[in-house]
Amino acid sequence: MTSALATQRRRTELGLIALAGLTTALLYALAGLGRSASLPADLGSFLLLVLALGVVAHLAVRRFAPHADPIILPVVVFLNGLGQVFIIRLSHESGIAGELPALQTTWTALGVGAFVATLIIVRRPRDLAAHRYTFGLIGIGLLILPMLPVVGREINGARIWASIGPINLQPGEFARLALAIFLAAYLVENRELLQVGSRRIGRFEIPDGRHLAPVLAAWGVSLLVLVAEKDLGSSLLYYALFVVLLWVATERPAFLIIGGGLFVSGAVVAWRIFDHVQARVDIWFDPWATRSGSGYQLVEAALAMATGGLTGTGPGAGEPNRIPEVETDFIFAAIGEEMGLMGTTLVVGAFILLIGGGLRIAVQSINPFNKLLAVGLTTLMGLQALVIMGGIVRLLPLTGVTLPFISYGGSSLLANYILVALLLRLSDRVALQTTTAPAQNEQATS
Repeated sequence: MTSALATQRRRTELGLIALAGLTTALLYALAGLGRSASLPADLGSFLLLVLALGVVAHLAVRRFAPHADPIILPVVVFLNGLGQVFIIRLSHESGIAGELPALQTTWTALGVGAFVATLIIVRRPRDLAAHRYTFGLIGIGLLILPMLPVVGREINGARIWASIGPINLQPGEFARLALAIFLAAYLVENRELLQVGSRRIGRFEIPDGRHLAPVLAAWGVSLLVLVAEKDLGSSLLYYALFVVLLWVATERPAFLIIGGGLFVSGAVVAWRIFDHVQARVDIWFDPWATRSGSGYQLVEAALAMATGGLTGTGPGAGEPNRIPEVETDFIFAAIGEEMGLMGTTLVVGAFILLIGGGLRIAVQSINPFNKLLAVGLTTLMGLQALVIMGGIVRLLPLTGVTLPFISYGGSSLLANYILVALLLRLSDRVALQTTTAPAQNEQATS
């Protein structure tokens, strides 16, 4: 029965990957028609590339995690393919027709390779928990790396890059994964102590400080480094990860309330102290006041989204290149202009499927570490998507993080493919637990 379930899930996954590949190939063809009234000459090779990378990932799941969720990987293939379509389309108008697409394709292939390697190496999630402090140190080390004088690089006002030879990476993308593993493992180890209040402040009971010290130290160091790097988006992601995992581990709403209060107070202090935070908030409130300067990107993004309307101008028929850095921070605006509200809703729906799949894994997990790690990974991916999409539509201040799997960026692709591999590994373990538990109970009672 277990084998039949695995076969059914993998067949479903393969069919959905084929559908995702055909959909992105159709969008690529429409983009070529909209740009030059002719089909792209490399349409066939593009379709084969998307399908080949998807099939390689599928075969790895079939071999190493056969019981995993069949929806997550096809959604990732679709989002990655959609991003590749728009990066190719945008690069033609910017005069670098082969550079960015080739780099994005290379990073995608490396991401799929990292995906496969993660499934091969991480056979049991509990092995990660055994090295929790190692992952904590790795995470902090990766955060500090951009601040070092030799390898650190400051680009566009944010010091979040590290150069190793000809390769530029954002170590923070990988630090999130390491710290998520550390926090999940540490909170599981100490959750009983955290659940029992030992000191009362007003109506709330909080645990003794020594039980929270390692987590607070990792959180504090990461926030200090991120403030120094002027990377507000990642700072928000780390804080949210900390608060959400602490709340889920202890099942005490007090931590969520206190965490929310600390966030509000910290945001106000940062707004008063740091000029770059003040600038982001001012642009958020009224980008039109600085339309020719710092508010130019948001204004052009708003105009692009408005031009798209309900159905968009059509792939390849818009003018999203008016927006600086459109292929990274503002690719969601390009999708809004050329695919309209329907296209952006499709993207939002895809991320909702990913978030729902991750939370379903967490709910069904019996092992506490697996549960917390699934929540942490899902929080990182979902909140990152929310922050950048919310920033573009001015629901939130713009923070400059990438849209997972869609925006141009090698570090983001690598880290998010590893994240998805970990989620599928957790999903495989959950499915095995749910299918073997009834059989074990039946044997015990017979």
